[in-house]
Amino acid sequence: MVKHIVMFKLKESLSENEKIEIMNNFKSAIEALPQTIKFIKDIHVGLNINPSEKWDICLDSTFDSLEDVKAYSVHPDHVAAAGIIKEAKEDRACVDFEI
Repeated sequence: MVKHIVMFKLKESLSENEKIEIMNNFKSAIEALPQTIKFIKDIHVGLNINPSEKWDICLDSTFDSLEDVKAYSVHPDHVAAAGIIKEAKEDRACVDFEI
């Protein structure tokens, strides 16, 4: 099994209301993906409630293999969901590890 963790920082130029709307839309879209991408074992999006931390969003997901993570990354439904934060994203960090 592979754990795929991604953190996102949104642009500081966005208002708090814009950030909240983008974050909630992203969360809804990502968490709906197991309905169409059956090889996602588990997926959750956490929205940071601590303003003193750098990252705004944490995506935590589980797959059977790194190949499944790679297939997920290019799946059209994932690409569409990721598009929600594409223009709002300032930074991204990712780690994939075996569990």
